[in-house]
Amino acid sequence: AGPGSYTVGTMSERFDCHYCRDPLQGKKYVQNKGRHCCVKCFEKFCANTCTECKKPIGADSKELHFKNRYWHDNCFRCFKCYTSLVNEPFMLRENNKVWCSNCTATEDAPRCKGCFKHIIAGDQNVEYKKMVWHKDCFTCSQCKQVIGSGSFFPKGDDFYCVSCHEHKFAKTCAKCKNPITSGGLTYQEQPWHSECFICSNCKKQLGGKRFTAVEDQFYCVECYKECVAKKCAGCKNPITGFGRGTSVVNYEDESWHDYCFKCTKCARGLANKRFVCHNGKIYCAECPKRL
Repeated sequence: AGPGSYTVGTMSERFDCHYCRDPLQGKKYVQNKGRHCCVKCFEKFCANTCTECKKPIGADSKELHFKNRYWHDNCFRCFKCYTSLVNEPFMLRENNKVWCSNCTATEDAPRCKGCFKHIIAGDQNVEYKKMVWHKDCFTCSQCKQVIGSGSFFPKGDDFYCVSCHEHKFAKTCAKCKNPITSGGLTYQEQPWHSECFICSNCKKQLGGKRFTAVEDQFYCVECYKECVAKKCAGCKNPITGFGRGTSVVNYEDESWHDYCFKCTKCARGLANKRFVCHNGKIYCAECPKRL
């Protein structure tokens, strides 16, 4: 900002005021754009208006100007902190307000989405998708504890710490009832931890493997054969329902693979056919007649 372009002095010659025609000899006058005028007329017709206080800048006042704007020297202060900006760096901002460099830097700093105050150089902060928080203002929407630079889960406009997200949104294991945070599997539309979906006998995980469900228990193929499956009265091997012979024949508390249920004498298959039981053995309808 620089001074205005006019001169002030005491008239020694005979001149009249350009505006009111009063004699100026021996009086204080102002010369502006080649015209001589009294101090009163200068303020009325010629003086610039202060951008800050909106009052005329009289001949006795120190004037500063910048980009066709004018200020009294004592009005040329930072809009924010009121520090005088005469001979100091400044910025002309909206509404013709002048700001010192420090206040300009602070005002242009991003605002914290939590407390809405400026985040200035040196403040620890957290940034996410063009939003920024002071580190201590970035808190869990559920428990209100500071997340800071820790792990979090965004959900709409909310942010959750790991613990709150698990309890609020994670699926719950059908066995242990704890949240499933990663992995897991589904059986009959219910979620399970992989480590919870195991054989009831040997405790091996059953994810991706063949198994058999018996009421609320699960068994791998080997344990089902060994511990659960009925033994065939014919071949004495377990009846598993896997592979060959998925059909089972039951008679008087005993069971057979369908291919093992045959005549003791002629070995004819008797599944879905008439048979005779004699002395604890199974025969076709014809063979007992030949005994």
